Order: sequence, then structure tokens, then C-alpha cells
Amino acid sequence: MAVHFIIDSASDITPEEANALGITTVPLKVVFGTTEYSDKIDMTHTEFYERLIESDVLPTTCQVPPADFAQAYAPILEQGDDIVVITLSSKLSGTYQSAVIAAMDHPGRIFVVDSLSVCIGERILLEYGLTLLEQGLSAEEIFRALTEQTGKIRVLALLDTLEYLKKGGRISAATALAGSLLSIKPVVTMEDGLIVMAGKARGSKQGNNLLRQLIEKSGGIDFQKPFALAYSGLSDALLEKYITDSMDLWKSHTDHLPISTVGCVIGTHVGPGAIAVGFFVK
Repeated sequence: MAVHFIIDSASDITPEEANALGITTVPLKVVFGTTEYSDKIDMTHTEFYERLIESDVLPTTCQVPPADFAQAYAPILEQGDDIVVITLSSKLSGTYQSAVIAAMDHPGRIFVVDSLSVCIGERILLEYGLTLLEQGLSAEEIFRALTEQTGKIRVLALLDTLEYLKKGGRISAATALAGSLLSIKPVVTMEDGLIVMAGKARGSKQGNNLLRQLIEKSGGIDFQKPFALAYSGLSDALLEKYITDSMDLWKSHTDHLPISTVGCVIGTHVGPGAIAVGFFVK
């Protein structure tokens, strides 16, 4: 009996990547005004940021409903495979609960992992799960191993602007203006399944230094497990600058840096120009 992985689109895994990995993705919905789009199906990351930059009002994102998960489950169960589902944090979305509800009629066949993360945090958890699958673990064994590892995942993101936190009502207009005048670059992280502020720096150079310090403070990167880098927006220039500035952190451990783009779920709140690092702590 084979094991099949399903993950939601908040992981920012593209349809092309999903096809190459042999997994299934289920899309969240993105709403601009009165128009709804299926994430990464009706709208690419590039199209999302083009609209985001042009819009005066933030889009909204909608959780995956149970019916969508049930539809994704059906053909996999029919062919006799068990399923491991990975969702974004249950504290950020009802998507996890939808996956659980849709799985209730199939006990022992579907195992739902609450990643307590999002974006590249979900991505590296999936990649770790795929390595466990290669080792011959069952769906239930993979579920238990991934659940144990969620607390060891760190996602840190350096923001280039406070504008989108202001638009989303997470900070005041006065705070955003003061931050802009002082060139404040905040770093956010996932903590117990929620997005929280980890620190602030003046300017991009100090921001890159702060990101490095926070990686070290967290315990450092476990290069024996998957890790990932990502950027939001239409250009990877800030991420490339960060990679150059911190090359000694990577070069002795790997000759390949896996880079992806941040999609609508997190991109709505951080805006373009953010860079992120996701990893398992040592």
C-alpha cells in the first residue's frame, strides 16, 4: 500500500513542483475586491504581486473547505493509497480543521499534520516527509514523525516595508510612517503557530545581520534536514544580497540553495521585498 502526500497552497509549492514530486496540492482562495481566484491555478505569484502593488486595498485569503479536501482524497483512496496531509498552521486558518473533517469517514487511511507553520515551513516539512517515505515508513509513522518535528521548524522573514502590515491593521499608520522614515526593517517569525515580531533593524544591512543573529540564537540550521530560502515580490535582488552577505553560513554545508517565491497567503501581509529562511534547528 502506497502513501500519497497532500499539501495546501499556502506552502507555495507550484503545480509544476507538485507534479515532479508526485504529490497533490489543494488551493486556498484569493479575493481581490469581488473576484475570487484559486491560488496558483487562476493566479500565479507574479500576477498576484502585480495586482497587490497596484491595489489600494489588501486582498483576502479563504481557507480550503472540507469539500475540496474530500474531492482530493477520493481518487487516492480509490486506488488503495493512504494519505498524509500537511496544512498551514491551525492558528492562522481553518484549513487544518477542514482537512480533519473531510478525513473523519476514513479512519486509519488519512493522517493530517498541523505544520504550525506556513510557506517554506510547510515546504521543508513535506520534503522531510518524502525522505521518510523513501525509508519505507507507513502513513501513520510519517504522521507521528512529522508531528514531532513541527516544534523544531523555524521560519524567519526580513520585511522590506511596513506598508502592508499597516494596510492589514497590524500596526498603526503613525508607526508605519515612523518606521519608513527611520528605514526600519522588521523580522517576523512563527511562534507556537502564530506570526510574531522577532526584532527590528535600521536598514537592509543591519536587517541581514539581525536575520543571521536570530538564526544562530535559535540553535543554528540542521543541514542534515531540508531547508529553504524564499523572497516575495517581483525581484530576488534583496535575497541575492542576503545570500552574498551570509555566504559563509552556507558554503561549508551545501553547494545548492533551494529558493522559492512567497505566495499570496503570507505575501498579502509582508508585501514585496521580504526574504525568508526556513529550517530545522539543530
